[in-house]
Formats: sequence, structure tokens, C-alpha cells
Amino acid sequence: MENYFQELYSRNVNEHVEAKGKFKYLSWTYAVAELCKIDQSANWEVIRFNGLPFLATDCGYFVEVAVTVKGITRSQIHPVLDNNNKPIAQPNAFQINTSIQRCLVKAIALHGLGLYIYSGEDLPEQPQLSDEELAQQKEEILTGFIKRIEQSTEKVQLDAIWLEMSEEYKNALLPKFKEKSKSLQNLKAAA
Repeated sequence: MENYFQELYSRNVNEHVEAKGKFKYLSWTYAVAELCKIDQSANWEVIRFNGLPFLATDCGYFVEVAVTVKGITRSQIHPVLDNNNKPIAQPNAFQINTSIQRCLVKAIALHGLGLYIYSGEDLPEQPQLSDEELAQQKEEILTGFIKRIEQSTEKVQLDAIWLEMSEEYKNALLPKFKEKSKSLQNLKAAA
């Protein structure tokens, strides 16, 4: 059997990605069309919970879609979310249907198509730092590099620190780095 996953995964879907706010979506119509080009018998099923196309829980509403391609079934569970990716307390039929379509696309992505779009979405969102907090963070990093440079007793340690630093820190610490390097050379020559 050929590797259909690799074929789907290698497809560039960027021109079919839609942005809504800060989130990216692959059109469900495009995903289904591309899937059917690979496997005309591909199918999907909206999983039912007591006859309903959603599951209501204490922590929110969920939908599930299973997609079968070339005999391989993969399933995706998706919460019912608004356009800001926040759970909807009492979703209406349109919101549930929209979540089913999102879930369908993600279940197709489990077979490869557009999977790269979702890379990192499960990572926690990093808090935005104010300019003051960012400046303080940079100062702490700079101070840490200075301390390590000063504590270096061998050129190899100094070189390792240099390799860790971004260009910004290299530019800021070049005079201190050269001074310490010269000091280590003088110590080695005196020994």
C-alpha cells in the first residue's frame, strides 16, 4: 500500500487557509475535495451521543468526527468553540455544525492533509510582556551571561557561552568577552 499519509502531508495547503482573528482554518470543502482525490471511498462519520451529534458535559460541549481513508479510521474530538476559541456555554445548532466542520478538517489532518497548520496549537499561550518586563528580562539574561563570562576559567567555557548568545547579546558583550579572553590567554601564558 502506498503511503497516502505522506502524499497528503506533503501537500501545501497555505493558499486555502483562512484567517479568522489570530486563528487559521483550512476550508472544510477544500479538505474534503483533496481527501477524495486520494481515496474516492474515503468517508466520515459524525459520532452520536445518545442520538445527538454532540456531547454535553459539565465542562462544555464536544463533537467527534471519525474519518476513514484507505481503510484506516482516525477520530478527532473537538470542543464547541466561538471565533475566539472560547467554549460556548449553550451552543445553538449553527455553532454545533460549525464545530463539526472544524472537527472534520482536524480529523482529515490526522491523515496528513494540513496537519502542519495545527503544529503548536496545543502549547500554552505565552503571556505578552510589557516593554518594561521585556527590558527587565533582557537585563537578567545579560547579567547572567556577564556572570558566566566572569566565572569562566578556560577558553573552551568562554567559547561555549559565546555560541549560546544571540547576536544582540554578542554585540552588547563583545568588549567584556574580549577582555576575559585576553585575561585567560595571559593566565595560560604565565603558567
